[in-house]
Amino acid sequence: MLQEHISKAYDNELNDLRQSILIMGGKVELMIANSVKSLVDRDTSLAERTIALDHEINAAEVSIDERCLELLALRQPAARDLRFITIALKIVTDLERMGDQCANIAKRAREMNEEPPLKPYIDIPRMAYRAETMVKESLDAFVRGDAELAIKVCGDDSFVDELNIQIQRELLTFMIEDPTTISRAMKLNYISKSLERIADHATNVAEMVIFMVKGKDIRHTIA
Repeated sequence: MLQEHISKAYDNELNDLRQSILIMGGKVELMIANSVKSLVDRDTSLAERTIALDHEINAAEVSIDERCLELLALRQPAARDLRFITIALKIVTDLERMGDQCANIAKRAREMNEEPPLKPYIDIPRMAYRAETMVKESLDAFVRGDAELAIKVCGDDSFVDELNIQIQRELLTFMIEDPTTISRAMKLNYISKSLERIADHATNVAEMVIFMVKGKDIRHTIA
């Protein structure tokens, strides 16, 4: 992954691409943390800032896509570089969708901050932390070409899935026992599912890293 090419400019272009993806990913990680923090701390101003950050994520996707297409057209990469660039195109799509999910969480948090809290938030911050870690580790695996770290990320997805199921059951109990909680419970349900989807996108990235490094497509094969 980090081998040098005859053209120093080409090496610089690939390194710039890696750094741009890491910067975009860092913003997504911040959005995950802040969208849930805005809920837990009842901080509507933070929710608004998180929603606004989604525009930067969208712009980054367009910019990185354009750079990848230029590299494909002008450098005509082969073998490992070709996999790296084409997978970069797919990764930024997953990152953009994570940003959308974070913005949606922040919008629900903004609404819930106008209502009494339904319950102490314990499991949702745990989900958010694990999802954020999965995003970071999947991108670290990408830039380092680390298939083992990518495999770990794929395994971590089950933790988030299980927490999501646990939260759904708990919220269902709230709604059955007290119908006045239905609106708030549904919003928390939405937030939980959004975090679960973010973890799924991080898993997508990790699976693509495994393909990039090993040339083996494991999508739909990990239980």
